[in-house]
Amino acid sequence: MKQVKAPIKSIIEVMPETYLIWLDAPEIATSASPGQFVMVRCGDETILPRPVSIHRVEGDRIVLLVNVVGKGTLWLSQQKKGGILDIFGPLGNGFSINPDAKNLLLVAGGIGIAPLYFLAETAITSGKKVTLINGARSGECLLPVALPQKLYDGGLLPASINVVNATDDGSEGFKGLATDLIPHYLAGADQVFACGPAAMYRAMTKMPELKNRPVQVSMEIMMGCGVGVCYGCTIETKHGLKQVCKDGPVFEMGFILKDSP
Repeated sequence: MKQVKAPIKSIIEVMPETYLIWLDAPEIATSASPGQFVMVRCGDETILPRPVSIHRVEGDRIVLLVNVVGKGTLWLSQQKKGGILDIFGPLGNGFSINPDAKNLLLVAGGIGIAPLYFLAETAITSGKKVTLINGARSGECLLPVALPQKLYDGGLLPASINVVNATDDGSEGFKGLATDLIPHYLAGADQVFACGPAAMYRAMTKMPELKNRPVQVSMEIMMGCGVGVCYGCTIETKHGLKQVCKDGPVFEMGFILKDSP
């Protein structure tokens, strides 16, 4: 774990109240793995730092995808290019790709797309095929495939990913939940990875199609310290109490009790 003062190289609103932030942080970028996160100190707005998934790594830079949900993330969204963020990480245990796996199915619910980009990019680099079911409330809440070149020179999703969109209102792609599409894309999937709200995981645990399949999920939960000291992110599992920041945030779905947060 490294604590760094990371210069902001760019900050762009890519969805309503959702921002991509590029940071120069070579100490973190060189050791980060998909599914890990950083803790970000949000000025004087909050006493405790805020956990943010590492969305992608570009050389010596890390990219964060920040959704505004409170004072801390609002402060983050208002920062400017050239500013400095006080961060530490990478933290937690990330996703684990089976070396023998050839086809991966990723399921994102809303801002759950944040850590899955890094996973998808890593998997593709390793020669895996990736299908991403990307769910959101509406089309404007889906991470765009690309941004105007004047804002960012490059795509926001790797071109070789098979992206399947699902929206609650049907404004883009399939009308319904991301979980509704899972049975249709399981054929040939060696592993399933998911990140989203608790309701999405509850639905997945009830799906007979996922029984006895290797499924890893990233838990979204409030954290205090990020390093296992405060016990503020403790959850109940089939093997006793575990801390999301230290033992997770990624767990095998079968490891987590159905009534976990």
